Amino acid sequence: MESQDLKRAGLKATLPRLKILKFLEESKQRHMSAEEVYKALLEAGDEVGLATIYRVLTQFESAGLVTRHHFDEGHSVFELNLGEHHDHIVCVRCGRVDEFVDEIIEERQHRIAEEKGYEMTDHALYIYGICPDCRKTQGRGPRTQGRGKAN
Repeated sequence: MESQDLKRAGLKATLPRLKILKFLEESKQRHMSAEEVYKALLEAGDEVGLATIYRVLTQFESAGLVTRHHFDEGHSVFELNLGEHHDHIVCVRCGRVDEFVDEIIEERQHRIAEEKGYEMTDHALYIYGICPDCRKTQGRGPRTQGRGKAN
């Protein structure tokens, strides 16, 4: 993605938007909060205010460039929208997020919508559990009382 993608999405190619978009494209971490984007840009020497990052990410979401997820209660994370549907499994201890695609699950979700008389417009599936790494250290208590923090 580049400035032309911003323009196609109806957004002007401002410096903060370009910096944030470039960061999201180049980051190895696929699911990040606005605060994590802010800290990473600051560490890289790019001074973009936290309020600007929130505003830009919300604009990107409205334009379909990013997807917002609520893996943790009250905590939004953003993921660059690469156009391919996938679901997520989230560790409730460490916050690790793995993506997966399962055609059987996809078919079943569509069939349920049809059986209930719905025209499916979108869907999301989040599975919560304890990841293999955290299961190895099972003796320690959970990090959270519910859902974990997203990566």
